[in-house]
Amino acid sequence: MDAKAKRDFKNSLFGEFARIGKAVASDRRLEIIDLLAQAERSVEELAAETSQSVANTSQHLQVLRQAQLVETRREGTFVCYRLTDERVTRLWLALREVGESRLAEVGRLVDTYLADRSNLQGIDARELKRRLKEGSAVLLDVRPAIEYEAGHIAGARSIPICELAARLKELPKDKMIIAYCRGPYCLFADEATSLLSGKGFHAYRLDGGFPDWKLAGGAVASGTGNIKGNLHA
Repeated sequence: MDAKAKRDFKNSLFGEFARIGKAVASDRRLEIIDLLAQAERSVEELAAETSQSVANTSQHLQVLRQAQLVETRREGTFVCYRLTDERVTRLWLALREVGESRLAEVGRLVDTYLADRSNLQGIDARELKRRLKEGSAVLLDVRPAIEYEAGHIAGARSIPICELAARLKELPKDKMIIAYCRGPYCLFADEATSLLSGKGFHAYRLDGGFPDWKLAGGAVASGTGNIKGNLHA
């Protein structure tokens, strides 16, 4: 391969990779990816979750689709979007990790908006696995039911955060209650832990969220209870 051909090859190759970078160079599109890492959704559902119009959400989804980061499935008159595979989730989590380590503003935003989190007790994935193995804790998925049905940590019980206050009698007070949600910047688990602690429960929040657990090889189950992965590794 001569020098010109080599340069043309690299220009074209890196240009293709740049399509991915351009597709994720949007705060709204990153939020959409974060939501689709939980479960597939329609345009209308994504628009409601991200506080956008359906038209704007559709435009963002087309950019992601052109970069092969999302794909569609038709259900009646609705078109449902989902991530093409777990590598897209890994891309988002890697970008998040780099942002956390390199951008001081991320830490300042967390300190400003999640200041109350310092008063909540957290637990990591290793400790969660130990607690589940010995049966000393109840794991609570406080995400919306659609996300639980799409996939959840094996052994978790679903009580969406909007229903928790009315369903406290379903939870035992003689066991640790560990709540988890979408990830470190989702507030559902914080709200659940605060509510439960205030009602006399021994409550903790899981550091991270469902995608983090899944990609780390933790056992997961679908709405039908099919388990994948290693619960006690």
